[in-house]
Amino acid sequence: MKVLSEKLFGGKQGAIGLAILSLLLFVVFPLWLDLFRLGLIGKYVTYAFVAISLVLLWGNGGILSLGQGMFFGLGGYCMAMFLKLEASDPISTKIQTTPGIPDFMDWNQLTALPWFWEPFKSLTLTILLVLIVPTLLAFIIGFAMFKRRVGGVYFAIITQAIALILSILIVGQQGYTGGVNGITDLKTMLGWDIRTDSAKYILYFANAGLLIACMLLARYILTSKFGMLLLAMRDKEERVRFSGYDVSNFKIFIFCIAAMISAIGGAMFTLQIGFMSPSFVGIVPSIEMVIFAAVGGRMSLIGAVYGTLLVNFGKTMFSETYPELWLFLMGGLFIAVVMFFPDGLAGVYEKYATKFNLTGKLSKLMIKFNKSASVTDELVGEKP
Repeated sequence: MKVLSEKLFGGKQGAIGLAILSLLLFVVFPLWLDLFRLGLIGKYVTYAFVAISLVLLWGNGGILSLGQGMFFGLGGYCMAMFLKLEASDPISTKIQTTPGIPDFMDWNQLTALPWFWEPFKSLTLTILLVLIVPTLLAFIIGFAMFKRRVGGVYFAIITQAIALILSILIVGQQGYTGGVNGITDLKTMLGWDIRTDSAKYILYFANAGLLIACMLLARYILTSKFGMLLLAMRDKEERVRFSGYDVSNFKIFIFCIAAMISAIGGAMFTLQIGFMSPSFVGIVPSIEMVIFAAVGGRMSLIGAVYGTLLVNFGKTMFSETYPELWLFLMGGLFIAVVMFFPDGLAGVYEKYATKFNLTGKLSKLMIKFNKSASVTDELVGEKP
């Protein structure tokens, strides 16, 4: 049991960090923020899926991908296709030339639903395809690149180019994908209206729960023997190869896992925000997601989540307060982090946690809280 706890939580310090993050996501934010601001936090949390995938891939594996946005977008598009088909029933689309198909298909004079849209009539198949489609694309890219020992800056540039190609393809195929506008006007999931206030709260908590689950999965991977091999490949790839391991297979595997985690974030983004467009697939969002991980700390799962929240909160605050200067302010924030905090927020925490023994103090505080809670339970239990 202790070994499993170490693998899932990363020891006492990791468990405390995860508990504090969970407290913020599940208690503090819902009680403190109004529904609009909580919706923004929910959107930021969907980006955090990509940030933790980059901790696995870049921070621990040494593989910098500048195209994670395409996996985020593919997951989002898969979910959007299901929701759009549900919103395009024959009754709702009876004024169209061809009822029963999405409105953008009718505008582009399509007379039948394309074959690759058919599986998205089922929610079960849609969930499977959210996981399978991005993972399959990652496998194809990884197999083509890593088997030929393409890595470093060359791999980063190639993933960036593929993300650009995919976004151009989506925009160009307007009749099949909705084009530059994306897939919009998403209303229900199996008859459940996702636009209501109660639905937004439920989706927020589901989103946060999935993020915690993905973090536990990532922590389990990193604390396993495979995680040790990832670090070894990052630092001494040739030595690992000469030890008899097939490095390319390990790289393909972690690239596929990172793609799958990113796709889950994309699917939750579609459910929470209610649309998906090619602007989340291209180069700019992919680079922004790398910045999220860098600000939080590319070696820390929890730090990557905080980095995502901080950058996006700063982006929202600066754009609202200083609409003409916010890009310069965001640029200054990124430069300051790189210059003064090269290990991100996680590096700052580790430095001062060690100096002031913050972990020990937090542990004592949690023990006192648990003792007081148990005493209260006993007193309540003694009442007639």
